[in-house]
Amino acid sequence: MKYVIIGNGVAGIHAAEAIRHLDAEGRLTLIGDETFPPYCRPMISMVLEGATPPERLPIRSTDFYRRLGITPILGRRVSGIDVEARVVRLPGLEDGIPFDRLLIASGADPRPITADGLHLAHIFYMRTERHIREMLDAIPTVKTALVLGGGLVGFKAAYGLLRRGIRVTQLIRSAYPLSMQVDRTAGEMILNELVRKGLDVRVGLSAAAFHGNGRVEGARLSDGSEIACDMVVIGKGVLPALSFVPRDRIDVDLGVLVNAHMETSVPGIYAAGDAAEFVDIARKTRWVNAIWPEAAAQGRAAGMNMAGRPVALKGSLSRNVIRIFDMDVMTGGWVDPPESAGFEILSRHDRRRKTYRKLVLDGRRLVGMAMVNDIAQGGLLISLIQNEVPLRISGNALLSSGFNYRQLLN
Repeated sequence: MKYVIIGNGVAGIHAAEAIRHLDAEGRLTLIGDETFPPYCRPMISMVLEGATPPERLPIRSTDFYRRLGITPILGRRVSGIDVEARVVRLPGLEDGIPFDRLLIASGADPRPITADGLHLAHIFYMRTERHIREMLDAIPTVKTALVLGGGLVGFKAAYGLLRRGIRVTQLIRSAYPLSMQVDRTAGEMILNELVRKGLDVRVGLSAAAFHGNGRVEGARLSDGSEIACDMVVIGKGVLPALSFVPRDRIDVDLGVLVNAHMETSVPGIYAAGDAAEFVDIARKTRWVNAIWPEAAAQGRAAGMNMAGRPVALKGSLSRNVIRIFDMDVMTGGWVDPPESAGFEILSRHDRRRKTYRKLVLDGRRLVGMAMVNDIAQGGLLISLIQNEVPLRISGNALLSSGFNYRQLLN
């Protein structure tokens, strides 16, 4: 059996390990566009802020490929898939790489922006180990930074640079940070905390152009105002990296569509991780949940199915735990559904203690939660959402971190 995996990230390596666990003889090729060993991508923000050294990023030893009998092709980006010929195309490799089973685990690329002056030095994306290394090289000469984006990437960049002692201005198009993860109440609590710690946050704005003499020196904002900066980080989220996927042969929406076995519309071709679009457990619709634990689980399941052991996943679920200076934030499922969805919303906001808990209920099913500075029992609530456990106690009882755990099991 000839296996090919496109992607050297968490989904790809978990798939490779699952395949090798079930098939010791099959030919296994793994293609990645980075040359750094498999690493923990969520930790790159910790490297930026100085909490973790770069050498702690790898999650597998240097002999990982040799031990598993993998042929690595690193530093190369796939150019196409010939579905009929069952071949993966690479630039400069005329015959391509043949496969019987293929996994698309190519991850995601930073979401690009449109603005003049993007060619200037010291304008960075924050997605890969190389991006962080380049930012670290620049930091000693940086006094003021501009961060674009109020999502997780933008927030982590702003937080990391602030911890490095750099004056940071963050531009957020929405009304508050982390608007895809939290609701307005939690978002405004986070915004107040960031401002209190010295971050200059400007909402409802974006960058229109950058200027400088070879290196960025300032930006013109969407309201016509100017701001000086000697570093820019573009953190506007990510998009699945799928430029090589033939969309006339493999079904793709935002990500590659997969079934419960992580198989695409073409038998024998699978997808997992940030590149895959799967059923969201809370929303009951297709969704790309680009988070580490889902990528690991999907990669593992895809590898097992590729090697002949049928494994089905129920769906995916968004969830995050974030530490923001002295503030703890935990979210899961569908946190801020529209009123038209008809869900019951329960919340408890203690302004004096700066705590907040919110639950979203669909009948007796918990489908979303958000917590600020009171995250006790949060893991259990995530489990209730993920496993779609019918609630045996009232939603109001769940709002208290001291709810009776035993009642959930009766």
